[in-house]
Amino acid sequence: MRKRILGIAAMAAASAVVLSGCGGGGDDGAAAGVDFSAKPTGTLKAWGFENADDVGQSRVDYAAGQLSDVTVDLDATAFDAQKFTTRLASGDVPDVVQMDRRYVTTYAAQKLIMPLDECFTAQDVSPRDHWYPFVVDDVTYDDATWAVPQFYQPPAILLNKKVLAEAGVSSEEIDTSKPDVLLAAIAKMYQENGGVPSRLGFDPVATGQGGMWILGTGGKLNDDKGAPTLDDPSNIAGIELLKKITDAQGGYASVKSFTDSFDTFGDDNQYVKGQVGAQINAQWYPNVLSTYVDQLQLEAVPFRNADGEPFSVASGTAFVIPAGVKNPAAACAWMINLTSDDAWDAAGDARGETRAKDGGINTGLFTGSPGADKALRDKWVKPSGNADFDQVISAYYDVVDYGQSFGSSPAGQEIQNELNNAITAALLGDKTPEQALADAQKAAMRAYDNATAG
Repeated sequence: MRKRILGIAAMAAASAVVLSGCGGGGDDGAAAGVDFSAKPTGTLKAWGFENADDVGQSRVDYAAGQLSDVTVDLDATAFDAQKFTTRLASGDVPDVVQMDRRYVTTYAAQKLIMPLDECFTAQDVSPRDHWYPFVVDDVTYDDATWAVPQFYQPPAILLNKKVLAEAGVSSEEIDTSKPDVLLAAIAKMYQENGGVPSRLGFDPVATGQGGMWILGTGGKLNDDKGAPTLDDPSNIAGIELLKKITDAQGGYASVKSFTDSFDTFGDDNQYVKGQVGAQINAQWYPNVLSTYVDQLQLEAVPFRNADGEPFSVASGTAFVIPAGVKNPAAACAWMINLTSDDAWDAAGDARGETRAKDGGINTGLFTGSPGADKALRDKWVKPSGNADFDQVISAYYDVVDYGQSFGSSPAGQEIQNELNNAITAALLGDKTPEQALADAQKAAMRAYDNATAG
């Protein structure tokens, strides 16, 4: 089991972005001389728009209607880091690319994408007014903004009230700022059969939400220049707490094997089957559970930092313009239209129609833009008739305001992967937290040096 888990972590690290130090653009990310205010015309090539759902397609349709002189050639295959650099090297450069925000600063440091401050000015958009500031922080580096962000679906702790009630645990005891109280509650809910977990008191999602545990307990992933700080002593507390939580439930290997067996998206999901008392989940997961609302009693509480305050972390995707594109003006206008309040209004209408057809509960859309979030909530989020589920929806809206950026770093993806490797090794007991973080720091620093060289 240990070898299998560590092998998965190693594969994740190997897939991270570790680029050569050769910059591919001109001065200041190849934006010099670009006229983002020019009239948008011609063909625009976009890549990374895999499997657009009702929300994505409605926004693409809206932007097309606003840019009648632009023909969009949409490549619906998924973004791939290796393919991206290969395409740039061969001159096959799409005008717009959609990617995870953790990649953006890596490419910015190597001048493979353009800074977009002049694009925002040309489109009369103030990034820190239009998006949550911590969402903009994700794509800010070297005093410039390098991407148009979208989405911020905050994580919180989703409770299975049936399990809590059966064990005599209150929701107030699921408090990450009070480890002793939390561990006692976990012990009451945890069940096993023959040494194998059959019910977790709390699934901390140790690697999927590892950055949240580190930052929420006072740690830091990188400094203000983007250099990794994984070996900072403040990062130890988060790993030690995660180890206590997993050790209290049979150990990390057993917890991971059990959670891997969950039918997360199916009829026998972990809440319906009573396999968890509490679990960290992003805002999108209640949408999955809305189908089973008549079988469940749910509640959501915030993750709390070491000071007891609600805490969340920002994550999502973004649009970038690679250096050397043929149609930057159209790219700029298209990205801004895709993320405008009117585009999100169209997306809200599309999601409303979908929910009307499938009978599901509308939980709103978490766009990355506070204005759009509020407008969509006011228009579409209505009492569902299930007080528990309505509380869950409201709780996720509440934690949005407590967001924090993971930190913008040229080694952002590698920092995330190496942190997961460190957490895995420490929770398995193969390394002390200090040694695991020291090893992770060396690997992440190599990626940082590569990305910032030259």
